Formats: sequence, structure tokens, C-alpha cells
Amino acid sequence: MRRRDFLAVIGGAVLSRPLETRAQQLGGEKLPRIGSITSFPNENFEAFIQGLREAGYVDGRNILLENRFHRGAVDRIHAFAVELVRLKCSVLFTGAAYAIDAAMNATSTIPIIGVDLESDPVAKGWVKSLARPAGNFTGLFLDIPELAGKQIELLKEAVPTISHLAILWDATIGLTQFQAAQMAMNSSRITVASFPIRDIEQIRDAFTRAEREKVHGMIVLTSPLIFNQRLQIVDLALKARLPTISIFDAFPKVGGLMAYGPSLTDMFKRAATYVGQVLSGANPGELPIERPTRFELVINLKTAKALDLTIPPVLLARADEVIE
Repeated sequence: MRRRDFLAVIGGAVLSRPLETRAQQLGGEKLPRIGSITSFPNENFEAFIQGLREAGYVDGRNILLENRFHRGAVDRIHAFAVELVRLKCSVLFTGAAYAIDAAMNATSTIPIIGVDLESDPVAKGWVKSLARPAGNFTGLFLDIPELAGKQIELLKEAVPTISHLAILWDATIGLTQFQAAQMAMNSSRITVASFPIRDIEQIRDAFTRAEREKVHGMIVLTSPLIFNQRLQIVDLALKARLPTISIFDAFPKVGGLMAYGPSLTDMFKRAATYVGQVLSGANPGELPIERPTRFELVINLKTAKALDLTIPPVLLARADEVIE
């Protein structure tokens, strides 16, 4: 039977066949089911799947995967979480704050592993402490304040004349991250302009405004929306002749100027090891919240030349990757 007979794509969610049917195909063996709620089947999701494989878990062999991709339709995430709980998943994997919130609201007993770059898990009430979460949730998070300050420092080093910067951020989930970046900019005596977006349509408007206000550069913060629209953002930045820096190394790889931050694919792969530990009997409440400790600087020299920028040799020497 062809693959399309086994998979159905409904409203952006990839729905596997019912457990009973798949279990029959596997000789009646009941396998643990992993439910995931992420944005798209992109490289980050593939890293999660690879991490599961490296931990010894393969869909259809010793686990069953139930993947739900909201594709930007965040209003459907709650329904996905409820559905995965109803399917009695052994563990849930969630990417971004709204998926974590939905899963936490849907169950207080099923273990939940999350990856989120925009939130403080203690402040959000998801865990009691980073060292001992104490509930059914744990995961990987990013500490943005220090990182934002470093990004500003790097962008100023690349473009010493910068004094007026824009912050492009996702207003649906990124307030904490924006405030941290704003505070870092204020301490560096740079004029800050807030460019919040909530959907794809507002991205182009943000760059029109950036040109009108004559900002000198842009800090691109994180969210699934921003990550998945990186090609559009980079294209608009180049047309506006705006040097940018992002956390995501995927930005300079498609034409952005710089990135400084952790590897998001590594974080998703690492999350798979947490899933594996839970399937082996670990209590998520006793698995510490993990933050990345390794950060990489990526510079796109071709983009710098297109923007008529000369990147100082000392900065190039510190880069982990230079794209020419």
C-alpha cells in the first residue's frame, strides 16, 4: 500500500493512523506514543527525530509518533494538545510558548518536554525552579538578557556608526525577550525602535517603517513565525540595506549579515534525549531545565560586501563560521 494510504494531512496537522490499527501491523505490540506540537516539519523537527534515533527510538519500531504541525495557525494548538492527551501519549514534545501552555493546560500528569527561546519557565509558572522543576514539565530554554547585550556589541563592532536600531519581535509570545533586548540597548546608549509583528503580513510593513525612520540596523529576535519567515526577512533587509543580527544561524546562511546564539537544531536534538529519559522512567520534575552553554558567531561576508561594509579582521577572526 502506498504511503498516502497511511498518512493524512488535515488542517496543517500530520495525523498518524489510530494506535489500534498500527499496533495490529506491529503484531499487536503496544508501543509508547510520543505526541509533538511544532510549527513546521523543518530542520529543527528533523533534528528532534534524529535525536530520537540516536537515543534508540524509531517510529514504528519501538515508538509511535503523533506529529501535529500548526503551520502558524496558533489558534488550533489547544485542540492538538487535547487530542494528544486523549490518545494517551506517553510523553508530549512542544516547541514555543503557546504549545507549552496548551499542553500544560491539557494535562497535569503526562510528561511534557519543551523547547522555548522566548520565555522564563519560572516566571511563566511552568516550573518551581530550574534545578528541580517539580511538576510534569521540563525542557530547554534560552537566557536572553546577556545574549542581547552581546549581539548589540557585535553589531556595533561590525558597523561602528550604528546609533539607531530597530528590534523586530513577535508580539504574540516575545514580550519578555523584547524587554530584555530593549534594556540591553538602553544601557548601550543606542536609540531603540520597537517593531512588533503578529503575522506574516506585518513583516513587510515593519521594513517599510524601518526605511521611513532611517534606522541603522536591526536586531531580529526569535519566534517560530520569525524563523519560518527568515527568507522574506533577509530579502527585505537587503533591499532596505539594513545590517541585521539574529540568534538563528539560519539567517546569515540565507543572506542575513550576522548571527550570534546557540544552535537551535542542537537544542531540538537535545530535547529528544529528555524524551528518551522519560520513556526510560525518569521523572520530568527531577530533570533540570537546561540552557545552552555554547554560542556561535556566524558572519556572511558576501552580505557585508553587498551592504558596503568592511568587517574588521579581528571580528572575522572570532567568527565560528564565515560565509563567503
